[in-house]
Amino acid sequence: MRWDVSANTHQKLRDEIENCILTGEFHPGERLDEVQLAGRFNVSRTPIREALLQLSAIGLVEIRPRRGAIVVDPGPERVFEMFEVMAELEAMAGALAARRHQEQDRSAILEALERCQEAAESDDTDRYYYENEVFHRAIYAASHSGFLEEQCASLHRRLRPYRRLQLRVRNRMTVSLAEHREIVEAVLAGDADAARMSLRQHVAVQGDRFGDLVSGLQKMERRRA
Repeated sequence: MRWDVSANTHQKLRDEIENCILTGEFHPGERLDEVQLAGRFNVSRTPIREALLQLSAIGLVEIRPRRGAIVVDPGPERVFEMFEVMAELEAMAGALAARRHQEQDRSAILEALERCQEAAESDDTDRYYYENEVFHRAIYAASHSGFLEEQCASLHRRLRPYRRLQLRVRNRMTVSLAEHREIVEAVLAGDADAARMSLRQHVAVQGDRFGDLVSGLQKMERRRA
């Protein structure tokens, strides 16, 4: 079946290649051949090239001169460091959003929360991931700090595959939704300290979450082996 190459399909194509990397079908150091991928997904090389560029932007592949796209493995230490920084950036965004949000921000945040709840009720982790992304972007926008919003969005993209991996842990989606409700309550109440703490705890991978993340990364490594 030939893929209908729309904007949504570009996203799905990128996600398919991303999943192949995360499950170990494509190994670190392996060259991803555009022609072979185009044949596999029955599309032209153009959407494959676009998908690889997007994966390059988040560090899952590296585009090298005369070699093309090479799969990259950042390792658990690097991933953990990115989560540490992301937690602090989101904490700052939450605190600013609590102080600065306006009525349109309130509406956007509540709508995003409702859509996250619908996704969680459908038990669709990928759907929840994308609604979760909208939710976090609504918080960034409510901070009314353009630079902070850019930095949060950039690192959020870098961590996308690992955040998707986290959501596959049993009950993580339910816990995430409960945390979203706490975040919204703090932000809309104008409680900057509570919003900061809620966002930091929501994103950080300390304790059990760190163990779950490492376990997921180890499973990926065993599949590659």
